[in-house]
Parts: sequence; C-alpha cells; structure tokens
Amino acid sequence: MGKLTVLALRAVIVVLLAGSVFVQAVMVPLLGRDLEGVDWDIAYPPAAFLVIIVLGIVTVQVVLVCVWRLVTMVRRGTLFSHAAFRYVDVVTGAMVAAALLVFALGVLLAPGEAVAPGIVLLIGGVVVAILGIAFIVLLLRMLLAQAVARDVEATRMQAELAEVI
Repeated sequence: MGKLTVLALRAVIVVLLAGSVFVQAVMVPLLGRDLEGVDWDIAYPPAAFLVIIVLGIVTVQVVLVCVWRLVTMVRRGTLFSHAAFRYVDVVTGAMVAAALLVFALGVLLAPGEAVAPGIVLLIGGVVVAILGIAFIVLLLRMLLAQAVARDVEATRMQAELAEVI
C-alpha cells in the first residue's frame, strides 16, 4: 500500500471519527431536546431511539479504529500475522452489533401508525445489508488466515533452505 493511499485513508478515518464525535456530542442532545416536545404515536420512549443512535455511532467508531490499526499493520508489513485477527474479529463483531441495533430500531418503529410499514421493511433490508457486509469481512478473515498460514510455511521453508545451504 502506497504512502499516499495510507495518508488518504487515514485522513478519511480522522474526518469520520471527528464527525461521529460531533454527532454524539452535539447532534444527539439536540435531537433529544427536539423529541421532548413532539407528541408522537410511538410505543417506546424517545430515549430508546437516542440510545440506539449513540450505540450505532460507537460501532462505527470501533470499526474505524480497527481499520486504522490494520492500515498501520499494512504500512509496517506486519499484516500477515496472528495479531491482525483480533482487529478483524472486532470489526465483524461491531458489524453484527450494528445489525442488531438497526433491527432493534425497526422493532421500536414497527408498532403503531407513526411510521409507514414500508420504512420498517427498508430497515429490515438495511439489517440484511449490514449482515452481508459482516459476512464479507468474515470471508476476508478466512483469506487472511490462508495468507498467514502460507507466510508461516514460506518462512519455515526458507529456514530449511538456509540450513541446507
């Protein structure tokens, strides 16, 4: 991975992290104040929606931090090691948690007439999409495992060849 690519990716991650902290610190409290005055026909308190939003942002932040760490490993040339699995596993877990949070949002919005059924169906589609991305990350983890195994095997064979020579 080139230096310019790493720099660009890190710049994007920093902007996304800063934006997510801004949303958590400023926008969510403002949304909470706006929801206090509204008399919605919802079965659950507005605080439940705010908790889901904050936890959803936390899952995004966790993924961004793990991607930062993986990019650092790529830059150092240490990605093909067992330490990378920890970050990939955390990304997968965060994606599953995000899917569960979106599902919970759909459950909160489903009863009553406050939200059209089509919106709840779209939220269900988003859950499936997030789970699909989690499965793609899981597939990439399996490819990483194969690459690490081949790297270990190549290192072993080089050591054997060095002994022979």
